[in-house]
Amino acid sequence: MPARVHALLVVRPEGRVAADIHLRRTLDALAAQTRPADVLTIVLCGVHATDRTLAQIAGESGAEGVITADRGTSFAEALSLASRRIDGDAVWLLSQETTPAPDALLRLVGALETSPSVALAAPKLVRADDNDRIVSLGVSLSRGGRTVGLADGEHDQGQHDAGDDVLGVDVRGILIRADAWTALHGLDTALAGADEGLDLGIRARLRGGRVVLAPQALVAIAGAHASASDPAHPGMRETYAQRTAQLHRRLVYAPAWAVVLHWLSYLPLALVRTIGMLLAKQPGDILPEWGATLTVMARPAAVARARRGIRTGRAVSWAQLAPLRVTSAQLRQRLDDDVVEGPGRGELRFFSGGGAWIVLGALLVSVVAFLSLLAWPVLAGGALAPLRATLAQLWADAAYGARPLGWATIGPADPFSAVVAVLGSLWPTAPSRVIVVLWVLALPLSALGGWFAATRFTGRGVVRAVVAIGWALAPSLLDALVTGRPTVVIAHLLLPWLLWTAAVAHRSWSSAAVGSIAAVGVVAAAPSLAPALIVLWIIAIILTAGLGHGRGLARVIWLIVPAAVVFAPMIWHRLSTGDPWALLADPGVPLAGDASTDLVRRLLLGLGFPSGDASRWGELIGPGAAWMPLLVVPVLILAVAAPVVARIVPAAVSLFAALLGLATASIAIGITVTTDAAASIVLSPAPALSLFWLGTLAAAALTLDAIPDAARVRAPLAALVMATLAVSAVPALTALPRGTSALTEGATSTLPAYVEAEGRAGLRNATFVMTPASDGAVIVDVVWGETSALGGQSTLRSARLAANAGDEDAASLAAALIADPSGSAVTDLADHGVAFVLLGTEPGGDSDAARAVRIQAETALNQRDDLEIVGDTGKGKLWRITAPITDRADAATPATSPIALLQLGAVAIALLLAIPTRRSLADSRRRSRIVGARKGDAA
Repeated sequence: MPARVHALLVVRPEGRVAADIHLRRTLDALAAQTRPADVLTIVLCGVHATDRTLAQIAGESGAEGVITADRGTSFAEALSLASRRIDGDAVWLLSQETTPAPDALLRLVGALETSPSVALAAPKLVRADDNDRIVSLGVSLSRGGRTVGLADGEHDQGQHDAGDDVLGVDVRGILIRADAWTALHGLDTALAGADEGLDLGIRARLRGGRVVLAPQALVAIAGAHASASDPAHPGMRETYAQRTAQLHRRLVYAPAWAVVLHWLSYLPLALVRTIGMLLAKQPGDILPEWGATLTVMARPAAVARARRGIRTGRAVSWAQLAPLRVTSAQLRQRLDDDVVEGPGRGELRFFSGGGAWIVLGALLVSVVAFLSLLAWPVLAGGALAPLRATLAQLWADAAYGARPLGWATIGPADPFSAVVAVLGSLWPTAPSRVIVVLWVLALPLSALGGWFAATRFTGRGVVRAVVAIGWALAPSLLDALVTGRPTVVIAHLLLPWLLWTAAVAHRSWSSAAVGSIAAVGVVAAAPSLAPALIVLWIIAIILTAGLGHGRGLARVIWLIVPAAVVFAPMIWHRLSTGDPWALLADPGVPLAGDASTDLVRRLLLGLGFPSGDASRWGELIGPGAAWMPLLVVPVLILAVAAPVVARIVPAAVSLFAALLGLATASIAIGITVTTDAAASIVLSPAPALSLFWLGTLAAAALTLDAIPDAARVRAPLAALVMATLAVSAVPALTALPRGTSALTEGATSTLPAYVEAEGRAGLRNATFVMTPASDGAVIVDVVWGETSALGGQSTLRSARLAANAGDEDAASLAAALIADPSGSAVTDLADHGVAFVLLGTEPGGDSDAARAVRIQAETALNQRDDLEIVGDTGKGKLWRITAPITDRADAATPATSPIALLQLGAVAIALLLAIPTRRSLADSRRRSRIVGARKGDAA
């Protein structure tokens, strides 16, 4: 039996409770031991070294010495300092958060004296605030070197009290023979504070010693140091320490021939594990992973020292330790976490609750309303344009560099170009047909998105039906479908999915990742929504930090990260050119809308209609149509009632989102950042009205859901809302059959077929397009490639309120072509990469002034020897330049590839995080689908 026990007590600046409180508890526990320690040495680290209160407490403890050390001194280093003063046959390792039971040392000494081969004995560590919860009772290794706590976090029912020999232990509270402690040179300081007891036990066993448990010896662990009871959610600091220890041990324990191979594998392994962490929804572990990898790789001396210590005095082989490792089956059982009880969620009831029938009905309505579209290969009219013919060209339009429109426009692509590229990639053989399909499926897809968004507010089928039908028949969507605004349609389709995922982003990384991807699409299609979405994002952060006590805050913050990265090049470009307002410009083909800002227009905005004639009832019933927009009033009344009768937080947020959308729409109709030739175009209020409509429907759903069943008015009110919305949609849904829609069948190119055939090889050559305007001016455009594609549009060109140098050069060349039949204008065009000259036509025909300019231009162009007449086409009269053509130079910069990689990396990370895992699905099933649900709410 050890004659003398020397206790080493380390006090370090950790934990949330004041160190003096912890220290007093520990010293009181030492004084109460039935078998007291013979010698006590205290080590005060960091600020504690100069803390007079701690110094006084330590001085009154009867310790033989009090050692002071720097703040950065680790537990292992502090023990090394105190080891020089050891005076005894056994050493008891303690820290300020340990509180031994009165008989703890007695039982540890008893375990140590059972056999001379026992090198160290370990107590059962339990939580100070719950002595029935085990913090640690033995540690082992998996076959792959993973640390496995044998009983961590379990409820103590004595199920492990029969255990004896183990591979390793938690270092806190262990009693080790002094000669073994000296021979092992204490703890390995390179382990970063993790796995110290495991490593100590392994080294002791390799020397022929045993590591035993003393389950009856209890040591309570207080404060944050009891985190071992929740090993599934360690902090970044703990994760770094654990990974550092694992990588260090791998190099230390490996055979000599494998050390270099392990070292070389660490960087590729860190990359592979990074992808795995994203798939496992653990992005917070990525920085610790790389930090630990680089730390261990940079410390070969520490590895060599530890390996040398193992070689010295080794008495047994590694094979003799194998039985103490956990098997694969044991590891799977250990990692198969018990499902935590929670409110859970009911069945989705998409089919039985009527969701499938609503989507099917919307599809039938859409097919009837847009029947003629089914035969059209390309959709045109409004802001629609054909897509590129190949996937390579689609994605080239989305890359940084020379833009496909304009004389010399160079810069970042609009993020909307990437959205177009994604859509076009869905039909690689005929990308333009995707837009046709999108138009036909817009109503059912909207109904589907609206129905799922409603599941965050209610479990009642009739209420979900109101939201689904209301979203499919939203005035902003119907107006966009009739007038041909693809950006509005795409933003409208994505908004409910953004709500569906962002509302629970704090719960899981999958929801946060899908929400961040939806946010990229929404802001790419409707940049004017960015300020409103940022405000809602800030509110989500505040609610998460307040009501959720910060849980899931990193996930909520992530919602905006991919969008910020994707937009970063455009933001930098606009800020560097001093034109930040242009960031709000609507992408795609510029399309002028209702520019009025009178009271009637603003009242219609308040009803959800983006323009004065958006309801289109005037086309059907004449002057009496002024009152027809009031058909949407029932849903607005229900929305306003939400804060009074429904759950206050969801209702308040929904109404605030609606008001934010309405305010954005009201401001948008007064902002002009886009031009089309000489016409100035205000921002479209339609995307903001979609946000307004979404918030309104959410608030209305909350109201309907809160109505007591006994009142028997929920179904009639829902039927009234759906009926009035259906009636209000009649003019828009019949616009195409009546011939009042802007939609037309388009061609695969906006240029003549001859140019289209020549331009499919790429964007090296351009067509110089001159179109006489009704006032006698000439509109000049330069189109690179085979068409002016939807994805090739650029706000760098449309959102400029003054002509740039390229515009002036193009205007000068156009004037020279018309006025001087013998000048060098054609040679200048050829040197710039222009291969064709097109004298275009306006859709409505030529005015007298335009006809005079056209005759003059044709005469001048026909007289030139360096132009060859191709002929009249459906797009105008075409000439081919016969002079040698200089292909357009590549405008890529050294930053082009890094920018693309950064943008793709952000989206790729979001996609990896979005893939659900078995555990994430199980976690989601434990929680109610309804946000802010109270006990008794419909589920």
